[in-house]
Amino acid sequence: MSLNLSPLTPLNYFASLVQSDEQFPLLEAAASLAQDEEPLLDVQQVLDDVARLLKKVTARMPEDADDLTRLAILSQVFYKDLGFGVNANDYYAPENSYLNEVLRTRRGIPISLAVIWLELAQALELQAQGVSFPGHFLVKVALNEGLVVLDPLTGESLGLDHLAERLRPFRDPVDRKAQADLDEGETPMGLYLQACPPRDILARMLRNLKEIFRSQEDWPRMLQVLDRLVVLLPEVWTERRDRGLVHAELGQVHEALQDLRLYLQAVPSAPDNAALKNRVNELSGH
Repeated sequence: MSLNLSPLTPLNYFASLVQSDEQFPLLEAAASLAQDEEPLLDVQQVLDDVARLLKKVTARMPEDADDLTRLAILSQVFYKDLGFGVNANDYYAPENSYLNEVLRTRRGIPISLAVIWLELAQALELQAQGVSFPGHFLVKVALNEGLVVLDPLTGESLGLDHLAERLRPFRDPVDRKAQADLDEGETPMGLYLQACPPRDILARMLRNLKEIFRSQEDWPRMLQVLDRLVVLLPEVWTERRDRGLVHAELGQVHEALQDLRLYLQAVPSAPDNAALKNRVNELSGH
């Protein structure tokens, strides 16, 4: 019997992490994204670094701490003592999505800071979850005293008025009319504060990188991100379409045709169907 001794590629490693939603290893999968930049990156070292942060938090924790106290101490240590916060000088740098760099510099963007913060909060047995709020990723914690929504950049608690103000640019007139018609006591904000599953958190991280590399026309790096998105979301056909178009930009005709034809077959009524058929004909020399 022959053994396959070929080394595990970063993409194969990523695929092994995200194949099931059961006990989804968000921190490890998110840390592995940086292997596209550093293929030899030791992901276990990233996990160990976060474990060391947890020790710093637990060292400050009274044995009888209730959930509100645990949340307060976590915020104190994470934001004040350790100094985690926004990379305001270079907000759109891809490094802000790579957890090894975020841990090194203690600077990141909302979602990368949230992934680390959530790992710590959940290890402290807080009922903490991510929130895929429009424009700015948030976190929430269910306490005995009620739901607390936090900005992962600062640890600031956000009230309903503040959240409504943040949401205003993303609401269209139909949304605003619907809210005006709601009975008193109902909170449409709850629709925007639902828990974001770990797979969706990872997808949002990858789409941030995708947009950075698209804006830079950095097709090789965008292709690496799209490879991960196709693995992570195999039934989201638009990611496969975008990968096909990037293959075409790179002159990889066979791979481009394969992805674009699969997209056209899977989504025959897509609004971009005619344009993509023309692109397929161009690539295939018809």
